[in-house]
Amino acid sequence: MTAVSLPSTRPRHRPRLVEGVLPGFGLAFGWTVVWLSAIVLLPLAALAFQASGLGISGFAKLLQDPRVLAALELSFGAAFVAALINAVFGVLVAWVLTRYRFPGRTLVDAAVDLPFALPTAVAGITLAALFAETGWVGAWLEPLGVKVAYSRLGVVVALVFVGLPFVVRTVQPLLADLDREVEEAAATLGASRATTVFRVLLPPLVPAFLTGFTLAFARGVGEYGSIVFIAGNMPYLTEIAPLLIVIRLEEFDYVGATGIACVMLAVSFALLFAINALQAWTSRRW
Repeated sequence: MTAVSLPSTRPRHRPRLVEGVLPGFGLAFGWTVVWLSAIVLLPLAALAFQASGLGISGFAKLLQDPRVLAALELSFGAAFVAALINAVFGVLVAWVLTRYRFPGRTLVDAAVDLPFALPTAVAGITLAALFAETGWVGAWLEPLGVKVAYSRLGVVVALVFVGLPFVVRTVQPLLADLDREVEEAAATLGASRATTVFRVLLPPLVPAFLTGFTLAFARGVGEYGSIVFIAGNMPYLTEIAPLLIVIRLEEFDYVGATGIACVMLAVSFALLFAINALQAWTSRRW
């Protein structure tokens, strides 16, 4: 006689959302959405609504304006170059502050945060006075044919100044967590110093490196106060996009100003999305 198997009467356990030790996820998530909507999404929506008055033809005309294109090119190009410089030297500064003990280390560590606390206008005035033809540094650079103040190079210098802390403070905690035994093991196995740096130490730092680069780039794109005093603000040459937005507002061209702002927002979002996707990929790989 063949045995007939009956379906199991035991209840099926469905996967549930695993909550943390502390309750209140729903309430906390709700307030998070409300707060972000009020602080971030609502102003951006108002900006897009105001710029919608341009229409498609207005945006096309805006993107064909040589002055607008030159300002956007300078803002994004200078921010990208400054972020690359900060990414390289910021890792170096973080390495020195993390791995070495020397007299005055506390002062150097505090100086890294100075661009955070210093008003950007003060930084711009200081840099302009320092790199002018009669400044302490500009007087030495002028005979060599290097013009910093009132040039595109001055814009990059200002963005390097304001963006350095983002890279240092992002990479520094990860460097502090790296075990020195890994370096000693690599040296014991016969690895050279260059191999230890590029094959052992730098790969774990790639996600933090990209994060610091992204933060420095984002800060540089929207920077205003530290640039207007050292750039010279010459249209088509040293005029940045945020300054052009202010000029449009002073001319009561609110739709044109919001149009330029929307273009900056769209390009910034696309670049940051690509960089964050690359960062996520490197995090999974390393």
